[in-house]
Amino acid sequence: MEQFKLIPADEMKDKLWGKPGTPERDAMEAQLQEDVHAYMVGDAIRKARQEQHLTQEELGERIGVQRAQISRLEKGKSVITLPTMSRVFKALGIDTGVLDLGSAGKVALW
Repeated sequence: MEQFKLIPADEMKDKLWGKPGTPERDAMEAQLQEDVHAYMVGDAIRKARQEQHLTQEELGERIGVQRAQISRLEKGKSVITLPTMSRVFKALGIDTGVLDLGSAGKVALW
C-alpha cells in the first residue's frame, strides 16, 4: 500500500501562490478578502429578504433588476456597488448604512 505524504497547509499555499509578500500571493489574498466580503454582504441581503418573506424575484422588482442578479448578489458571485447596495437595503427597509473606517471614523453611506 502506498504511503500518503501530508503537506502542511502553509507549505501548500506557498507552493501554489508564492511566499507571503510576493505579488502573486498578495493578489490571491486580496481576491480572497474581496470574496469573503461579497459573501458576507450577500448573506446579509438574503437574511433580510427572507425575514420579510420576500422572494428574490420580488426584491428584484423593487429595485429594478432580474431575479438572477439578486441570486448572484446573495451568493457573493457579483460585485455590488455602493449605489446598488443602497437600493437593495432601502428596498428591504434598512434606512441607514454606515461604513466603519476604524480610526478614521464612520461614514454614512445612505
